[in-house]
Amino acid sequence: MKILALYDYPSVPGGLSTQGDLLYRGLLALGVDVHAVNSESDIEKEWYYRWFKPDIVVGIGYWGHVPQLVLHPQKFGMVCVPWLVADGYIANYQSVLNKLPLLLVTSHWVKEMYVRDGISSGNILVLPVGCDTDTFRPQSKEDIKILAIRQALKADAHELLILTIGGDAASKGAREVMEALAAIKDELPPWKYVCKVWPQPRTMLQSDWDMNYAQELGIGDRVSFHTGIVSRAFTPYLIAACDIYAAPSRLEGYGMPQVEAGACGKPVIGINAMGMLDTLRHGKTAYLAGIAKRIVVNEVILGAESGYEANSVVAFDEPRTVDYRANVNDIQNGLKLLMNDAALRDKMGTAGRERVLNHFDYRVVAAQFLKILNHKFGIY
Repeated sequence: MKILALYDYPSVPGGLSTQGDLLYRGLLALGVDVHAVNSESDIEKEWYYRWFKPDIVVGIGYWGHVPQLVLHPQKFGMVCVPWLVADGYIANYQSVLNKLPLLLVTSHWVKEMYVRDGISSGNILVLPVGCDTDTFRPQSKEDIKILAIRQALKADAHELLILTIGGDAASKGAREVMEALAAIKDELPPWKYVCKVWPQPRTMLQSDWDMNYAQELGIGDRVSFHTGIVSRAFTPYLIAACDIYAAPSRLEGYGMPQVEAGACGKPVIGINAMGMLDTLRHGKTAYLAGIAKRIVVNEVILGAESGYEANSVVAFDEPRTVDYRANVNDIQNGLKLLMNDAALRDKMGTAGRERVLNHFDYRVVAAQFLKILNHKFGIY
């Protein structure tokens, strides 16, 4: 079988690029004849169509990338299998997606979003995102690389380090985590809460607001925000340096950092909703807080990135949930249990590592992908 993978290639630290690259690497590891190309490079994609003649073109992105991932290869007679995430509402390209023989999505929640918004469930299958368990793995607390990270984060050896990673922290539930920590700070051993965020104008503003909120809550001296570009080579050590990974996200179609935390043997604080229902197990690998609130809207404003004219207003027949908020009391309970019991942290971390190895290792995901193609197309 010959496969052409379309994604943000060469790989960059973003989630979609990593998703595509891990599939590409997994297929290579299994001996598949596969090439990767940037989904935005029309001339290079056409070059591969003409000489490589792939049996399948798999495109990694979200529904707004349909022109690059589906429409372009279809012009050249290619068989397309998009592997898509969702951002809360599938606003366009329903007719194109409904004509495809196969559509892959990253979680059962993402599938629900596509079906809710007009995509036939008959051609949708769930394929989880892979994890590089060779690099995301448990590390000794005495490893010089781990000690160096904790020193850089100003986390003393006796302090428990709670970590959140995201484009911004608030969308990953950091405000709810801070509220929980502020309410129980006197019931916990010494701790530091670190939020690693990505550099962009919106994030800088949000981080300022969030840090001000930490000050208002009275925990500003224990909370820090770190903004900067980091590589995929650094991130496994960053996660391995923490004691608890906390991300009860407000919107999460999959939750790659939560899976990577499990691979590093870290217990997770999550939310009992969305993609984390697939990846985490409450009470075994994570504590999943209940839903305290759903953010509902009656309309959205879309533009060219979604295949609409600028500032187009789309009104819903029924209000749509676009965001969640985790129950702060549940976060408190999970943190108290984990932070006061080292043996429990180790037990849940070990279970998390085992779950990732069995279900989300990038080679396991690549093998599952090939089984799906063989079942659907009979070409492997």
